[in-house]
Amino acid sequence: MSKKNNKMSCFSCMSSRPKNIEDYDEDMISRSNNSAGNGRKEGFLKSKRSGESNNQNNNVARNFTFKELAIATQSFRETNLIGEGGFGSVYKGRIDSGQARCSTDYPSIVAIKQLNLEGLQGNQEFVVEVLMLSLMHHNNLVNLIGYCTYGEQRLLVYEFMPLGSLENHLFDLEPGTTPLSWKTRLKIAAGAAHGLEYLHKANPPVIYRDLKSSNILLDNDFNPKLSDFGLAKLGPVGDNTHVSTRVMGTYGYCAPEYAMTGKLTLKSDIYSFGVVLLELITGRKAYDTSKKQGEQNLVVWSNPFLKDRRKYIHLVDPMLDGQFSSRCLHHAVAVTAMCLQEQASFRPSITDIVTALDYLLLQAQNSGTHRGGSQSGKHIPPPSTEEFNVSSRNRSYDNMAITF
Repeated sequence: MSKKNNKMSCFSCMSSRPKNIEDYDEDMISRSNNSAGNGRKEGFLKSKRSGESNNQNNNVARNFTFKELAIATQSFRETNLIGEGGFGSVYKGRIDSGQARCSTDYPSIVAIKQLNLEGLQGNQEFVVEVLMLSLMHHNNLVNLIGYCTYGEQRLLVYEFMPLGSLENHLFDLEPGTTPLSWKTRLKIAAGAAHGLEYLHKANPPVIYRDLKSSNILLDNDFNPKLSDFGLAKLGPVGDNTHVSTRVMGTYGYCAPEYAMTGKLTLKSDIYSFGVVLLELITGRKAYDTSKKQGEQNLVVWSNPFLKDRRKYIHLVDPMLDGQFSSRCLHHAVAVTAMCLQEQASFRPSITDIVTALDYLLLQAQNSGTHRGGSQSGKHIPPPSTEEFNVSSRNRSYDNMAITF
């Protein structure tokens, strides 16, 4: 009992940093909500930058009863099932205004994730996700509306993202489906980068650890929001260079140094982001067993093209049908290659990536494109930095500096 109380006092006074966020227990969820609702977040996950939601007091996660969520999903009817995986199942639900037990307004349509709790790890991921999303609010992070703990049941209630995940719009498209345009792909990449920057700039920093296309959700306007924070970790602070942890994540997205050593850094997320960028450019999955040997791993397949700018064009998703600027493509591929460098220290910071992608998106929004990748339209002045060059130390990528 005393051990539990020690944890709670550490969290409530914010006086020391826990070794792992998983050390928190479920009792802390309500305490963190109370602190967030009263505006007391100083010194822990404190981050204030562009894109941060201003209505944090109204975003305090609510504790739903299991009965409320059963009613919302019609007893978890299969027709309301919108996704499932190793984590559990996600249902579309409706919460009527008269059903709420308090005066706070909630959206009528929500997404309810029913976790598959196999041992302690599943419960830890539940606690981590509630804590993270109760303390952090940003336009590019999915909004946690509430949660439910009932016996062995663990459920999370999110805002409903009508267009689903990014992977639904990139892979295995039904005949006649309109593919994502180049501009929309850049919009998604830039928005996801802003969400990741918010996490990395928090105090202490947060390592996402599970960045992938299925965890990037889209609203009706294709604005992206990062989701699924059960694997998130607090990053290194002070003289520490990394966090040692059991290797978790999804094959094809994990940084090589993390997969081999279990040493996790912010640059581990940058590698995963590079894989997502590569998926957006190529329209290929990070790992696809339907491909022939040698092409199943996207990074391995793309390496020869990434090292020669004359071959960049071979990376492009055929579904784009030539509707892109070749100059913009070259810059986007170069950013991707930098993110995917094997040596973590050579990868760019997320802030540099945000700068580059915001610029490329602005170009795409203000310029016309013609078949074959030529460009016309209004010239966009470059960012304040004349050169985005983080790879000059890596011989394989010496010629990939992005000069605006």
